[in-house]
Amino acid sequence: MTLLYSEVEEELRASVRGLLADRCPHSAVLGRVESEPYDLGLWKTLAGEIGVAGLLVPEELGGAGASAREAAVVLEELGRAVAPVPFLTSAVLATRALLPTRDALLAELAEGRTTAALAVSFAASPYRPDRGSSVSVDGDGRLSGTVTGVAGADVADVLLVPVDGDLYAAEGSSVAAGPSLDLTRPVATVTFDRAEARRVGTCDLAAVLRFGAGLLASEQLGVAEWCLETTLAYVKERHQFARPVGSFQAIKHRLADLWLDVVRARAAARAAAGDAAGDAAGNAAGAADAALPVSAAVAQAWNAVVAVHAAEEALQLHGGIGMTWEHPVHLYLKRAKATEIALGTPGDHRAALASLVGVPGPE
Repeated sequence: MTLLYSEVEEELRASVRGLLADRCPHSAVLGRVESEPYDLGLWKTLAGEIGVAGLLVPEELGGAGASAREAAVVLEELGRAVAPVPFLTSAVLATRALLPTRDALLAELAEGRTTAALAVSFAASPYRPDRGSSVSVDGDGRLSGTVTGVAGADVADVLLVPVDGDLYAAEGSSVAAGPSLDLTRPVATVTFDRAEARRVGTCDLAAVLRFGAGLLASEQLGVAEWCLETTLAYVKERHQFARPVGSFQAIKHRLADLWLDVVRARAAARAAAGDAAGDAAGNAAGAADAALPVSAAVAQAWNAVVAVHAAEEALQLHGGIGMTWEHPVHLYLKRAKATEIALGTPGDHRAALASLVGVPGPE
């Protein structure tokens, strides 16, 4: 498996980055975070003109037939722009949950006509998949219960609800927005009160969350890359004592260390994306990739921390301007902090990694 980007992936990156530069400037993101955070017009364009919504869906089911590697490239660019679109929640998590079922809903998701969300807490992990959920199904196939901290629920047309190894599609639910550190990706509490639901198949929720965690590392990479590049540009222009701030040795050392961290994060994200590609393809045929648990744990244990560190360095090295609401760096810090505890904390993944590779723990 190569960690390099293919020509197709670079072309996809250029298309997504160009569209985001035109349609998703930081001023637009800042202008909507306190009213309607999600930009559904941008999402429809991404889905309709570039086809990002159907990347993971096989061609015979109406999708692009691409792989998780291409989805990871899109996530990098969305992370660089802190774009408020439901790609991770609908085109990655919900789609991955549906893939083994081959349900007709996949075609609707692929076209972007329908947006779905997996009714699982964003704080759940492959090691605690039921965290934040208390949903049950009665003898009539109706759902009752509550799920807290669901990302993407407020803009989802369909909620996919995992219950005891089965997956249900539900439309009748109460969605109440809750407090969210990341203003560009709100979370909500979803309540079902004997809601009608359709069983669509079985669901290995831990595997779905592991797949999502592996690809989330690419979004974190995008956040870290933007913070590093923007800070480098700023310290070259900002002068103090008649010389660029970036010429001071202490600043050089901090940014050199950060550059090394980001390079390592890129390697970890690419490895996880490659294994996730095998996992998605295998699950479409009924078998998972055994390498993904290790690479996803490595990527999340490292990239979540690097994204936060890069955003903190960006905030500090921008000085007073970095502390203002008008500068977008706070959006990146909030996105990084929110994803640090999403789909498993770095500590969760380090503990899992130690167990997976046979490293003995404390007595």
